[in-house]
Formats: sequence, structure tokens, C-alpha cells
Amino acid sequence: MSAVLLHGADEGGLRQRLRFGPLWLAAPGIAFLAVFFLYPVLRLLGLSVQDADTGAWTGEHYARIVDTGVYFRVLMGTFRIAGLTALFSLLLGYPLAYWLAQLPERRRGVMILAVMVPFWTSYLVKTFAWMVILGRTGVIGGILAAGGLPQPELLHNEFGVMIGMVHAMLPLAVLTMLPVMTGIDRRLVQAAETLGAAPGHAFWLVYFQLSLPGIAAAGLLTFISSLGFFIVPALLGGPQQTMLAQLIIAQIQEMLNWAFAGALATFMLAAALVTCWVYDRIFGLSTLSGEGSRRKKGGGRMRKAGQGILSALAALTAAAARVTAPVLGERGRDRLPAVYSTLVLVFLVAPAIVVVPIAFTSSPFLDFPPPGYSLKWFEVYFGSDLWLGATLRSFGVAFATAILATLIAGLAALALARSTSRWRGAIFALFLAPMIVPRIVIAVGLFYLFAQIGLVATDLGLVIGHTVLALPFAFVAIAAVVKGHDWRLDQAAATLGANRVQTLIRVTVPLIRGGLVAAFLFAFITSFDELTVAIFVSGGVKTTLPKQMWDDMILQLNPTLAAVSVVVFLIVMALLLIAERLRRSGR
Repeated sequence: MSAVLLHGADEGGLRQRLRFGPLWLAAPGIAFLAVFFLYPVLRLLGLSVQDADTGAWTGEHYARIVDTGVYFRVLMGTFRIAGLTALFSLLLGYPLAYWLAQLPERRRGVMILAVMVPFWTSYLVKTFAWMVILGRTGVIGGILAAGGLPQPELLHNEFGVMIGMVHAMLPLAVLTMLPVMTGIDRRLVQAAETLGAAPGHAFWLVYFQLSLPGIAAAGLLTFISSLGFFIVPALLGGPQQTMLAQLIIAQIQEMLNWAFAGALATFMLAAALVTCWVYDRIFGLSTLSGEGSRRKKGGGRMRKAGQGILSALAALTAAAARVTAPVLGERGRDRLPAVYSTLVLVFLVAPAIVVVPIAFTSSPFLDFPPPGYSLKWFEVYFGSDLWLGATLRSFGVAFATAILATLIAGLAALALARSTSRWRGAIFALFLAPMIVPRIVIAVGLFYLFAQIGLVATDLGLVIGHTVLALPFAFVAIAAVVKGHDWRLDQAAATLGANRVQTLIRVTVPLIRGGLVAAFLFAFITSFDELTVAIFVSGGVKTTLPKQMWDDMILQLNPTLAAVSVVVFLIVMALLLIAERLRRSGR
């Protein structure tokens, strides 16, 4: 009898340990990511330690990277450019985010749109615009020539790359820091000043410290995103600015060297994972979705060194304020943040300001300002079966991606919000992982998998690849709304006789509608703008709009690209306005 009871107790304990509870809702997402994210990435990494001919284990591919000066230089250059991009994005974005956080909520929402539109605008569109602005016959060159000044080389060098990279990553940095800053109680700064702290000391030692989780998250995302860039360096840079992603693409498309491409991807992935590990140890990856920091408190040399640096910055700020006070005056000092933020916003919207007039030019060249105006480039676009086919395919793939990503992410967000399981953290990290792993690594891994199962050059392959990339954005959007959901309403519905499905459809979903709509639109935009997966998975047959733009930009720049860019810009703008309208109506 005791043996039976003991056996029953063991089974009960096993069931208790294996019980996921609400986490079973996340099972579809876990299975999807396991098959189309984890397996392809791990398989690609496995290829990097295999001999292409014999299949035996080998480290020759890594030795080749370290021993060959060209590859090692590209590797180091990639890390340096990504680091500089993250640094400048933080330095330029922090004052803008600080200014936005101080605005009234309604005005802040309008200003945030000016940041979000450049953020969600296609990288190809923005890069095309910078090619026009920075070219010898472009906007800056024309202004300098009109003034009789020499025209410096602004393209095909590191300056051009950094302009394009920082412009692409600056909105991400601002949008990541802003939620943390808006959550800071400014009465703490006022209290510090009331107790005798100078404004500079109150800012650096109180406000800045409280905003550190946002700064760290922004630095993490901008650095990792920059690691996988290839559009900007390929179009704005020169041979000295070649980045790792470009080498990976060349190894696959030109040399069919999967093993060496896997070794290059491993270095990129290792840099991303080490950065994430450091961030997780200090702040916790959950802060990326807006949850509070779990940073460990305590003394130590690093903390004392940080306090010393902040104190020195506070002293420098106070000295600078004393020097500039007679020149600026109190009103000028108060207006300085607004003036600076306006200049940064102009920098962000500059590509749109330039591209739109060129789309209506009568010239066959990219002249700015246009010598005359015409609609012929839009006629070329709408009269081309190739362009319209690519556009319709992008719409169809994006719509299917948005539905699939929203469904999977919605179930996972609900599961994690209700669960207290020890598996919660691991599953949370899994859904964020596609945002952390460089896109080029995911794209190459999927290409290798799809080539084996016949999904290359299919719409289904594009939908699956785009869904993997869109899932983190949809997941974060829904999780942020679900976090504030009052679960007592669901309990009340259950008490009144509603089953779980009825409660979900009639209570939960309507209350989190804003997050679901935002997730759908963000997933749609992510897919509509996606190029990395399309380069590999489209197979040159199922061409999407970004892939067709990329092909044309590589061959020859022409005003048709400006017309296409305007179409893409208007689509993104409309979707963001719809998202903002629904967000406000759902409050």
C-alpha cells in the first residue's frame, strides 16, 4: 500500500514539475520558432565546423578568418561600425527622448509620429534618399557648388556609412529610451533640487541614473541591429566599409560556400549573444518589453567609478551653464532642448523631403531641385507588370505574415501574462530571440532549410521567414498591453458562466484590441519592408517590392525608384496613422 502511495506521490510530483499551466497557449509559437528559427540557426552553425567534402569536424574555417587579413579586418570593422553607430545614436537620441518625455501627452504623440515614420520607412528608401543628398550632384553638393565652395566626397566612405547607419538606428534608440523616461517621477529631481542639489547634479545623479535601463536597452538593440546591416554599407560605403553581412551574402550567392558563411555568421552571432548576456546580467531581458529592471543593487568599485563619472559630468554641466548663461539667458537655455530636438527631427525627415519632389521630376536624372515636374515616373511604375507584381506579392505576403504573427504572439503574450512557471523566462527570451539574432544569420539558415524542403521561391517560404522576424515586434506590442489587463474581468465572466473560449473572444480580446492592432500593423510593416529574407528565399522568381528596389539600385539609380519610394512611404505613413488612431480610440 505504501509503495502504491509512494508511486502515486512520485507521479503527482512529476506532473506538478511538468505542468505548464497557461503556458500551453505558447506551444504553437514555441514549435514554430523551434522549427523555423532555432533549427536553421543551429544547423548553420553546425556547418561551420564541418568539412564540406568529408563532413568531418574541422576548425579550418575559423582559422581562415583569423589568419586571413581581409576577413579579420572586415570582422573588426563590422564591430567598430556597429559600436560607433550605437554610440552616436545614444548621444544624439538621448536629448530628443528627454525633450519628448517632458511634453504633454497629446503633443508628445504627434512628435513621436515624426520619429516613428522614419523608423518604419524602408531602409532602401532612406538609403536611396541619402545617395541623392550626399552625391556630388546631390543636395549638399549643389548648395556648395552654388556658393563656390569645394565639394567633399561624402559617399562611398565611412562618413556616408555613418550618416546612413545613425539615421536608421536613431529612431530605434529614441523609441526604446522614451518609455523609461516617461515613467520617471520628475518629483524626485525637484526633491533633489529642493534639498540643495544644483540642476546639473539633480539631472546626472537622479534622472540620468533612473534612465539607465532605457539607455542600455537602446544601446543593445542598436548595436545588434547594426551588426547585420548590409544595405547601407553596400550603397553608401566603399570597399573599406565592407561589413560581415556583405561577406556572408557573397559566400552564399557567389561561391556557394555554406561552411565558411556559417563561420562568419558564428562570429556575428557570438558578438550579439555576449552583448545580450551582459545586458541580461545587469538589467534583465524582460526590460525590453517595458518591464522593470532587476538590476542588482550594491556597492563595488564599478558603482563607485560610475558615481565618480556622473559627479564629474555634473560639475562640467554646472561650469558650462555658468559660461553660457550670459550669452543664452534663461529663456535661451530653456529653448535649447526644443531647438536641438527640432534639428534632429529635420535630420530624420530629410530623406522624405528630398525623395518626394524627385519622384515628380521631368528629368531622367536625380536632380534636386527638379528642373520640372511630371507624373511619368509614376506611370512607369503603375504600367510595369514587374513592379506591380512585386508590390502585390509584398502586400499578400505582408498580410499573411501579420495574421500569423499576431495570432502566435497573442497566444504567447496571454500565456506569459498568466503564468508563474519557471519556464516563463526561457520562453520570453525565445520569443525575443529573432530580434536579437542578426537577420542575415536567420535568412541564411532559412535558405539552407528551405532548399532542402522545397520552399525556396515560394510565397509560403516568404511568409514563414517574415513571420520569424516579425514575431518579436508583435509579441512586445501585445505583451505591453496585456501587462495592464485586469484579469478580474475574465474571472467575473467565468463566474457568470462563460467558458474559456467565450471569455477570450468576448472579454479579453476586445480589451486588448489596441495591442493586437498594433501587433498586426507592426508585423505588416516589418514584412512589407523586409529584404534580407527575400534576397535568399525569393530565389529571384518570387520578387517582393524591396527585392525589386534592391536589384534596380544595384544596377542603376533612376527617378522610378523615387516614385516607388513615395508609394512605400505613403503606405507606411497610412498604417502608422491608423495605428495611432486606433490606439487613441481604444484607450
